[in-house]
Amino acid sequence: MKIDYRETSDDLLKRIDIHKQYGGRDIDAWMLEALNPQPDTKILDVACGAGKQCYAFWDHLHGKADITGGDVSEELLATARAANTRTGNAIRFTKVDFNRRFPFDDASFDLLSCCFAIYYAENAPFTIGEMRRVLRPGGRLFTTGPMPENKRLFYDIIREATGRPIPPMPGSSRYASEILDEIRRRFSRVDVHVFENPLTFESVEPFLAYTRASLSEDRRLWTSLFQGKDEFERLMAQIAAASAARLKQDGKLVMTKVVGGFIAMA
Repeated sequence: MKIDYRETSDDLLKRIDIHKQYGGRDIDAWMLEALNPQPDTKILDVACGAGKQCYAFWDHLHGKADITGGDVSEELLATARAANTRTGNAIRFTKVDFNRRFPFDDASFDLLSCCFAIYYAENAPFTIGEMRRVLRPGGRLFTTGPMPENKRLFYDIIREATGRPIPPMPGSSRYASEILDEIRRRFSRVDVHVFENPLTFESVEPFLAYTRASLSEDRRLWTSLFQGKDEFERLMAQIAAASAARLKQDGKLVMTKVVGGFIAMA
């Protein structure tokens, strides 16, 4: 299944920043607590984006780890590499397309993470098979993605604004079903952890900034609601009016991120 998806550095970093500013919990702290990575671990972060998870591992382990980040986007890799000077360029960033064979030998890594990306795989059995292949016996796969209950307010306001159904989202439609089933088939044990993080907005502006970045970042998934800049701006005006009405009614906007973390043992 080919999924048309576009991710840009600016949109991705905007959403991350809003999570930090308005969220009640830290997803990186949750990830590290669940995984408890140990020094001298050899780590691969697939679909590393701008390097967020790589740097979280690096900081937590005080640089005592062998970390590689891989992504298909040269723009995001460039952003990740620009930040790498603070580690003395110790983290390796390289091109990895998870729809193709990974450029690594069998049994090369102790821990493989893939955060908010695995559900974009064209062929989930192939991608998860590649993840299993490059893990050592006893190694672990860690993935994150949206559960079906994720950010209901976001989708409710868009439905109210447009009167139209939300198009199928790869994350909520695939992650806790097809992706989880395939991971369970390939790995000896899978533990499911759930992270809930309410983002509380006292005004519409940060919610609209999040919505703009999210729709722009995933624009090819939303073609049933807009195509081109003019339609996008008309849609944002409708969402602004609906979110203002919701804020007036409720006094604040609370959008809860509901994330599944799957930890699988090879």
